[in-house]
This record gives sequence, structure tokens and C-alpha cells, in this order.
Amino acid sequence: MGHGGVNAVDLKDYNVPGRGRGLADVFRWRYLLKVLVRKATSTRYRNSALGWTWSYARPLVQFLIYWLVMGKILGVDKGIDNFPLYIFSGFVTIQFFNGAFQQATSSIVANKALVKKIYMPRELFPVAAVINGFIHFLPQLAILLVVALLYGWRPDFIHIGAVLLGLIIIGALSLGMGILFAGINVRYRDADNFGELIRQVVLWLSPVLYPWRLISETLGDVWVYLYFCNPISVAVELMHFGFWSPTVPPFHATDEPGGWFGFPPAFGWYIGGALVLSLLLLLLGQYTFRRFERTFAQDV
Repeated sequence: MGHGGVNAVDLKDYNVPGRGRGLADVFRWRYLLKVLVRKATSTRYRNSALGWTWSYARPLVQFLIYWLVMGKILGVDKGIDNFPLYIFSGFVTIQFFNGAFQQATSSIVANKALVKKIYMPRELFPVAAVINGFIHFLPQLAILLVVALLYGWRPDFIHIGAVLLGLIIIGALSLGMGILFAGINVRYRDADNFGELIRQVVLWLSPVLYPWRLISETLGDVWVYLYFCNPISVAVELMHFGFWSPTVPPFHATDEPGGWFGFPPAFGWYIGGALVLSLLLLLLGQYTFRRFERTFAQDV
């Protein structure tokens, strides 16, 4: 019974239990993604007297410390008009990456009860973490908008486009690295510690607390090329262009001959490279995640 008869069942359209189609399944499970995002947002500051105020207070305190040390004590602000706006527009970009990357890295371990009990596309957890990181970035973006307006910010479409492109690069990079580290972190918890090291150094390896020209002046032009192979540096410069450059005289926002609006020469190639590298990290992260996914329930 069942060998070629009417009771035979065609299984070709059935997925192997516990295996999905990767990030493509996130779109099919949109409702559950919304639930995970709402859950993370509502529980983040549960039993906290100040609640969402911490989303404003923490970055503001950190910014004031860096501005005081780098701008006033070390004198990096010399020659940079509206230095507080310059440093803050880069600082919130780093905060977005660090928050999204950190939450995505720990997302599987943090939701181990769900991972063990029911099946769902496990990519939902890091994707929800990056979305949640963006939601908690919005208060900082609101502060940045207020500061920019106080400095006379009058953007054109190209400035708005630069901001959106910078955020796309950071979002894609956070998701790619988050999925990569989330999969590894389930089996090897060292991944979380290694991710912490990355989050500590990105602030200093991007033109946030100092202009990129210092790299050229102190280390040479060759190091500038390597410096902007970092997609975060590209995103920070796009945010500078979007928020800071409309508030300063054109000659202050324009580089030496060969530059473009304060960007290093050939910056368009760096933008393309940042987008390609972010996509490659996303593909690598998905591949690695699916390799480790097979033993999540046992390893978590």
C-alpha cells in the first residue's frame, strides 16, 4: 500500500523540518517579525523609572565627554566650524551600528527559550534586533536634527540622499555582521567578546572624533585608501555631508583640489565598495548562520 498507488504522498514541496529559506522567510513571517520587534521595544526599559529617557541620556553624556576631551582639551576642533555638529553626526552613526550589531549578535542566545520550543525562521531574531536598534537610534537622530537646525541646517535633496545612503550602509552592515556573529555565538560565546572589541575600535577607526585628513597628514595617502575600505567610515562621511556641510561655508566643506564636498578623492568608488562589502558580509553571514543553525537547539 502506498507504492505508486492512490495513497502515495508527494513530498517534493515539503521543507526539511527545521530548515527554511533563510532571509527570504523573513518576508513570509512578517507578522511574527512585528511581534518580536514590539516585544523587544516594550521590554527594553521595563521597570525603569526613566524609560526611554535613557535613549537620549546615554548618547548625550558620551558625546559631551568626547567633545570636551577631543575638542576642548586636545584642540581637534581647530579649523572645523560647528565642531559639535560634526562630531555628533558621526557619533550617532557609530551608536546605530554598535547597538544593532550588539543586539543581533546576542539575539539567538537571548531568545533560546523560543529556539528550543518551536520552529520559526531563526533569521527573524537578528533582523528584529537590527530593526529594534534602528528604533532606539531614532531619538538620537531627533536630537541631531534639532542641533543641526540650531546651526542653520538647510539641506538639499542631495544632502537628504547622502543621509539615507549612509543609514542604508550601516543597516546592511549591521545585519550582515549581526547574522554572522549570531550564528557563531551560539556555539562559541567568544564571538560576543570579539564583537565587543569591534564595537570599541570602530569609533576610533572612523572620522568621528577627528577629520579624515589627519590620516593623510600623519600616515600618508596610502592609509586613506585602507581607511575608507571600512564601510563605517564611508557612512560617517555621508552623514557629515548630509548634516554638517550645509551649515558651514562652502570652502570649509570642500576638500583640496580633487576632493568633493569634503570627501577624499574618488569617494564615489568608496561608496560603491562599501555597498558591495556590506552585501558580501550579508551573504557570508547568511551562509555561516545556516551552517550553525543545524545545532542551535542543542548548543543554545
